[in-house]
Order: sequence, then structure tokens, then C-alpha cells
Amino acid sequence: MKLQKPKGTQDILPGESRKWQFVEARAREIFGRYRFEEIRTPHFEHYEVISRSVGDTTDIVSKEMYDFYDKGDRHITLRPEGTAPVVRSYVENKLFAPEVQKPVKLFYMGSMFRYERPQAGRLREFHQIGVEAFGSSNPATDVEVIAMAADFFRELGLTGIRLHLNSLGTPQVRATYRQALIDYLLPHKESLSADSQRRLEENPLRVLDSKEKADQALVEGAPSILDYLDEESQAHLDQVRSLLDALGIDYVMDPRMVRGLDYYNHTIFEFITEVKGADLTVCAGGRYDGLVTYFGGPETPGFGFGLGVERLLLLLDKQGVELPGLPALDVYVATLGAEKSNKLKNPYDFSDTDDLSDSTSKEVKVNQAATLLVQSLRRQGLTAEREYLNRKLKAQFKAADQFQAKTLITLGESELESGRVTVKNNATRAQMEVALSDLEQDAAAVVARVLALGDD
Repeated sequence: MKLQKPKGTQDILPGESRKWQFVEARAREIFGRYRFEEIRTPHFEHYEVISRSVGDTTDIVSKEMYDFYDKGDRHITLRPEGTAPVVRSYVENKLFAPEVQKPVKLFYMGSMFRYERPQAGRLREFHQIGVEAFGSSNPATDVEVIAMAADFFRELGLTGIRLHLNSLGTPQVRATYRQALIDYLLPHKESLSADSQRRLEENPLRVLDSKEKADQALVEGAPSILDYLDEESQAHLDQVRSLLDALGIDYVMDPRMVRGLDYYNHTIFEFITEVKGADLTVCAGGRYDGLVTYFGGPETPGFGFGLGVERLLLLLDKQGVELPGLPALDVYVATLGAEKSNKLKNPYDFSDTDDLSDSTSKEVKVNQAATLLVQSLRRQGLTAEREYLNRKLKAQFKAADQFQAKTLITLGESELESGRVTVKNNATRAQMEVALSDLEQDAAAVVARVLALGDD
């Protein structure tokens, strides 16, 4: 058997992982401005945590979850989404307690797992960044979270992203509309796709979300949930729209947009863009005021969103957004052999190697001195790398260029004997000689002086 990664997973290699780190760091920075704090929940949960919140009839539970019985005969599932685990943690850890500042603002990042057909931007192990805010039913909370997502996309440099907005109203409104939708679709049941026929029985709102052309043609004439909103639901939606207008955040009303998860009410939204002529949802979320009570907690309003990191990175790549790579290296230490020396009278004296052969003694002394030097540079806050492969100097200088090293130090036995090295500006080739002790005391100042040198 050839050992390879499971289908629907990926190895995130060093060059790619830098992009992930950048996106995650930018999310942490922006979410921090809004006073959201990170929460980390287990990668697996009791099956009931997901089935109770998401709903037994959803595709996630019925078709996509990785669930199993562990050795203690407990029904366990790998988490397929982030909201339910966070709500479980919110209740279990009593974050609703009076002494906890409200609203409780949380964000998470991590792996999610769904068994579905792998495709670009959609894997069986995928990664989400999400936020959840508990304790506020104010429409301003809806808008704050939407604005935070918009800020995130803007600061990443993404363009062409459209905000789609809808309301599912109160649970009573949703129930009334559900029945109206069934009444409309039932006479057309045989014309629906197999998936939509199943959803008509189990979760009829999901028929509106079908990607099948025949289904889409049928739902064009379906009743709009906006026509069923009660006074409370309409007032909430009106305030959300007014606040978005005040902030200059453009949006389109999309009454066909729904949620496959049972816990949503009132505001739902998606950020959508077009890729190769097809709409791609980058981020989706909404309000879920009844979910905390499902987990045995007190009645608590909630609002949040989730976005797929793979899909986000795909979009950044499609739009040609340049993400930063590794920062340039401050110092590269090249090593070389030198003439035979006597006992070295400086901090880099390794005279305990004198019992080795002459050539081996030189190599050991230089190797140890290079290690000591590069570690000193790192401990002083500089980024530093050294030669390990005993290559010729030309190959070492090429490696320094590949590292985009700002400065270059060449270290050999003659430098150890004299206690002085040459530090070269790798861009201008200007250089200066300094004592090794100066580098030990204030390497940053030495590097700054060398970088300030002009061309030779």
C-alpha cells in the first residue's frame, strides 16, 4: 500500500503555510479591534452536540458527518462546523454568568470535517475562521459583525465581494413560511431533483438553495419570506438595513437565501463573489437567538459567521493578491576553513579540540564558533541563518541571496584567531570589520551601521 494523505485532505507546505499565517494573523488583528477573543474547542464532540443544534434532517448530520463509537461506546463526531461547539462551551463554562462582561465576543480558527465530494476550495478536512457574539439582541450587533467581516476582506485586498442579506424572522415566522413553501412546492414535487424531493419532506427551505437548474426555475415563483415577516421581524430587519446604510456598506436583499441549519432566525447574510462565471460564497452567518437554550443554558441571543480558509485563499490567488513571504534574513553566517592557528585567546576559543587531527580541529572550531555566533544573534532579536553543509563559498553566497539576507558574515579560523569578522551589506557589497565582541554586545547596532553603508 502506498502511504499518502487521505482523500479530501491536504498537506500545507512551508511556502503555502506562510499565506495561512498571514490570513490568520490579519484576522486576529482585526477581530481584536472589535474586542473579540479567541476560543479553542476540541476537534471532536459528542454526537448530540451537533445533531441537537444543527438538526437531524440536515445534510451535515444525515450524510456528511464523520461519527463513530469510541472504546467507551460513546457516540463521537469530528466537528463539522464551529458554532455548536462554541455554544456548548459557552454553556458548559457558564460564560453567561452575571460577572462576565456582555456581550461575550469570541472567535475561533481550526479544522472542520465533512464527508463530501472533494473539489477546489472544499475538502473533507477544511478550515474555518468564525466569530460568535452572545448576549445582545440589538440589530447593531448584527451590523458590527457584518462590518468586521467586510473590514477583514477589504484589508486583505479582496475586491468584487457582494453582501447578500435576508431575514428568516422569528421561529413562528419561519414555521409559517415553511408551510407556505411546502404548499407551493408539493404540486411540483415530481419535477424537483431527487435531493430537493428529499428536502421537501425534511428541510423544505433548502430547496431554495438548490443548484439544479430545474429546481431554480421552480423556486423563481415561490413565495418570499419577506412577505411573511411579522412586526418584530420587520422592525429588526429595518434597523439592520438602516445601520448598514449609515455605514456605507452596500448590500442586496436576497429572499431566496436560506440556511441549512435549523438554529438561525432574523438576520442571515453571505458575502459572495464571482469566480469563472459562478457565484462563490466566501462567508456566511446570521442570528441564532434560541441555540443557547438547546444546550440547557439561559435564553441568550447570538450572532456570528464562519468562512472557509481554503476558499478564501483560492479567491486571493484568483484575484492576484500578493501575500507576504518570509521576511528578509538579517544575517547569514558563511563558514570557511583557514590556516592552522594556535590556542585562540578570545571568547570563541575551543582549544579542547586540540587533540583532534589538524583539519578536523579547524572544522570543529569553526562549526562551534558559527553556532555560538548565530545563536547570539537570534537571542538579540535578529533573524539569522548559517551554513551547515560545508559548501564552497560561492554556493554559500548564493544561499544568502536566496534567503534575501541583508548582511553577510564570513567566519573562518583566521577570524577566530583575530577575534574580528567582516560584515557585508549584501545589497551594496559595502562592508566593515568589527570585533566579535561587538556583535555579542549589540549586533542590531552593528547590522544597522552596515546597512547604512553606501556602495563601495
